[in-house]
Amino acid sequence: MPSSSSSSAQRARQALAGQLREIRQSAGLTAKELAQRAGWHGNSKVSKIEHGTRPASAEDVQTWCNICGVSEQRTEELLAEQRSVAGMWVTYQQLNRAGLKQAQRSVRPIYERASVIRAYQSRTFPGLIQTAAFTTTTLQQVRLRQGVHIDDVAAAVAERMNRQRVLREGNRRFVFILEEAVLHYRLTGPAAHAEQLGHLLEVMKLPAVSLGIIPLDADRVQARPAEGFAIFDHEQVSVELISGYLKLMQPNEVEAYVRVFTGLADAAVYGQAARALIANALAALV
Repeated sequence: MPSSSSSSAQRARQALAGQLREIRQSAGLTAKELAQRAGWHGNSKVSKIEHGTRPASAEDVQTWCNICGVSEQRTEELLAEQRSVAGMWVTYQQLNRAGLKQAQRSVRPIYERASVIRAYQSRTFPGLIQTAAFTTTTLQQVRLRQGVHIDDVAAAVAERMNRQRVLREGNRRFVFILEEAVLHYRLTGPAAHAEQLGHLLEVMKLPAVSLGIIPLDADRVQARPAEGFAIFDHEQVSVELISGYLKLMQPNEVEAYVRVFTGLADAAVYGQAARALIANALAALV
């Protein structure tokens, strides 16, 4: 299973750092000489960047490449990698700093750009198939837990509901895999929970949607439970962690999550079998 913490971002930072160190060494420069030419006080900044303890900014990378005589094409590649590394790890405090509506709006482009979205959840319902009531409770809890001072829950809910139009527009495909336990977790009131379960039955009717549920008694040898994540085409994986939001774009990491998703999807049941599990969860609410 791929790493499920911000250590993935640290590894990506160290990979970039290693390349910058090799570039300096190939140019025949010491850390002190590079720092002097860059106008950086001492050589501590160079050392910290090369050891991955300080992230390299786009300006740092550009300056580094200019001093070391790196080609324009290679410089652009490194700048693209720096942008990827810089955007990999975002804490929820950072994400929600400008309010919950802005946080919801910030992820909309990837949903509108992707043609195939695969999502797995072990704790809650994916945002694309949540009801307004369920989303409202969820975001109210987020606001309280994270101390978000801006009270824009209603606007954030409206933004997420508007995003759900991708389920019905364009030539897209969606595969949602849920653990059966998600159907039973009481994350909102009984009425809203029942509405959410009923909504799943409606979502299953959409031609672009495939909804699978992994039964509690499924064979999990090749499909161990994992943190919630979404795969957008083969471009990006978004991982929901307790402390923040991890965005992976390196092909090897994306493919690792694709393999995990395939195993989880193989363990799920669909169609009438999935509807029966939802019906059981609805009956348990009575």
